[in-house]
Amino acid sequence: MITYDDIREAYRRVSGVVHHTPVLTSRQLNTIAENTLFFKCENFQRGGAFKIRGAYNKIASLDAEQLRRGVVAFSSGNHAQGVALAACLLGTHAKIVMPDIAPKIKVDGTRAYGGEIVFYDFEKEDREAIGRQIAASEGRAVIPPFNDEYIMAGQGTIGIEIAKDVAELDYAFFPVGGGGLISGNAVSLKHHFPNIRVIGVETESANDVYQSFHSGTIVRIRPPKTLADGMRTVAAGDKTFEVIRALVDDMLLVSDTEVVDAMRLLYARLKIVVEPTGAVPFAAVLKNQKNLRHKKIAVVLSGGNIDLQPFFDHLQQSAVVS
Repeated sequence: MITYDDIREAYRRVSGVVHHTPVLTSRQLNTIAENTLFFKCENFQRGGAFKIRGAYNKIASLDAEQLRRGVVAFSSGNHAQGVALAACLLGTHAKIVMPDIAPKIKVDGTRAYGGEIVFYDFEKEDREAIGRQIAASEGRAVIPPFNDEYIMAGQGTIGIEIAKDVAELDYAFFPVGGGGLISGNAVSLKHHFPNIRVIGVETESANDVYQSFHSGTIVRIRPPKTLADGMRTVAAGDKTFEVIRALVDDMLLVSDTEVVDAMRLLYARLKIVVEPTGAVPFAAVLKNQKNLRHKKIAVVLSGGNIDLQPFFDHLQQSAVVS
C-alpha cells in the first residue's frame, strides 16, 4: 500500500508544475448545509482537473528510453488531458484511448496539449485492452488512470495542500471513479488529520466501488450511464481498493438530479463551473445521509471540464424542477 512518504515525494516532484489550488468558503452554503465547508477547487487546476498531479508524477518517473518511445493512456477525458499535458511538459508523445461519447471540451483539451486520440465504442469495446495493445505494438509506457502507485501518490498531493490551508477537519468528501483520488488522499489526510473521516461518493448507476466497499470484494458492473462521466469506470483497481478498504470510512450514493442541483448551487453561490463528477461530493453533503451537523468538512471539487451548453441546459432544467 502507498505510504505518506510516497505522497511527499510526489509533492516534491509536482511542486512548481501543478497549481496549489484555492480553498473557497461560503457562509450561505455553510448555512444551507449546517456544516462548515471547505471547497478544494481542482476545477482551477491545469487541465481543468486534478489528473495532472498523478499523470505528471507517473511520467516523470519514466527513464529516458521510455520517454523517447512515448506513453499511452485510456480515459473518459480528464486523465486524457492530464496525460497529454504532462507528456508535453516532459518532452514525450501521448496517445490516448477515449470513448466516442467523451465531452467535446475534453477532446479539444487533449488535442490542444498535443495528445493523439484513438476513439473506441464505449458500450462495446474495452479501452484498457486497446491501450495495452497499442503499448505492446509501439513500445509505449502505459499511464493508468488510477490503479498505479505513482498515480495514487500524485493525486494524494491534494491532501498536503488542504493541510496547509485548513487547520482542522472532521470529514472529507471525494468523488470516486476508479479510486485513485480518494485512495491517495485518504493516506495524506489521515497523516495530517488522524481523526478525519474520509467519505467516497458515486452516482446511483455508477456504484461499483459502493458495492465493493460494502461487500468487501471488488465488484464489476456494466459501463454505467451517468452524467458524471468521470465515474464511467466499471470496477476499482486492486491497488486502489486495498487503500479504500483500509482507510475510507464510508461510501455513499447520490442521484444525477442531486448532482445537477449541486452544480447549480455552486454556480449560484461560488460563481464557479464544476463538472458533474466534481459536484458529486457536494451533492452528498447536501443530501446529508450521515446527519452531520456543525462539522468541518473538506469537499473536493475534482474538475470543471464540461461543455458550456450542456452545463447551462442542466442548470436551467434544475431550476425549472426546483
